[in-house]
Amino acid sequence: MNAKCASRIFRKPRPSNAEERAKVNRHTVMLWRQRFLQEGKESLWEVAPGRGRKPTYGPEKIQAIVKATLQTKPKGMTQWSCRLMAENQGLSKSTVSNIWRSHNLKPHRVKTFKLSRDPQFLEKLTDVVGLYLNPPEKAVVLCVDEKSQIQALDRTQPGLPMKKGRCGTMTHDYKRHGTTTLFAALEVLQGRVIGQCYERHRHQEFLKFLRRLDDEFPGDIPLHLVMDNYGTHKHPRTVAWLKRHPRFISHFVPTSSSWLNLIERWFGELTSKRVRRGSFFSVDDLQRAIRDFLNAWNEEPKPFIWTATVESIQAKLSRCRQTLEQIQPGCTKPRTRKRPNGLSS
Repeated sequence: MNAKCASRIFRKPRPSNAEERAKVNRHTVMLWRQRFLQEGKESLWEVAPGRGRKPTYGPEKIQAIVKATLQTKPKGMTQWSCRLMAENQGLSKSTVSNIWRSHNLKPHRVKTFKLSRDPQFLEKLTDVVGLYLNPPEKAVVLCVDEKSQIQALDRTQPGLPMKKGRCGTMTHDYKRHGTTTLFAALEVLQGRVIGQCYERHRHQEFLKFLRRLDDEFPGDIPLHLVMDNYGTHKHPRTVAWLKRHPRFISHFVPTSSSWLNLIERWFGELTSKRVRRGSFFSVDDLQRAIRDFLNAWNEEPKPFIWTATVESIQAKLSRCRQTLEQIQPGCTKPRTRKRPNGLSS
């Protein structure tokens, strides 16, 4: 009930006129008047106790279900389902589902994650995030990586097309026709992608791709390359080539931190929108499909905007590290290289 409705009700002496103007039931108007006379105007803004449907289960029972979901597992299994928890707690599966939904619990889902144990994690994180949030002037920032072992899978039967009430289908089995490797570089500012497919992913192919980048960006403009710690990126011949081309400036992400490289986000777009649901009868057909997707992307490129700061990432990882240490002490300590036997420390 708003203030205008209340003023109309208590301004008129006759309840019949009040109910017409307030557009509420006559009995409701009489109850409001009675509450006003007994408890004052403050009582009109609160729901009277005892109104509405009574909860079937109290907060103790709800907390018991939440605690069982978070801290226990069914016998011989890895996670609870609605029916298993309902049978265990003596409730209906719909009640368990409502409780899980209200507490944002999803036992059926799991995500992959690994905490980096790089001794120079903070330095590398600050370096890469600084490039994203404050890119250098008169320079180009490129996120470089390779997507290896992309399979040319040919489905054994054609899939049924999508129609109203039914999604499209694809067979669960397939024929393998080989693999290809895509080397790609994402221009952070514009969102444009330069890509090239090769049969293998050695340092020889990576050097060919670096020469391709050298041709794509003529002149002496500095090129900042964000890369992971894969062996081809640190091969002696690769290091020597980069020294002969000083405008290529390398920035390595911490180990086990590919999520920090924005080209991985574009690889996800390629996989979900072209490769995963495609059917390819040869490696050439797969490479042609990748080139088509690449050209379509570059017609209207969309840059990925990085918003996370170093402080926010550190805060999240510190909470993760604290939880992992409680589960397995020492599992988050930085890795140290083992010295060969016979060498003094």
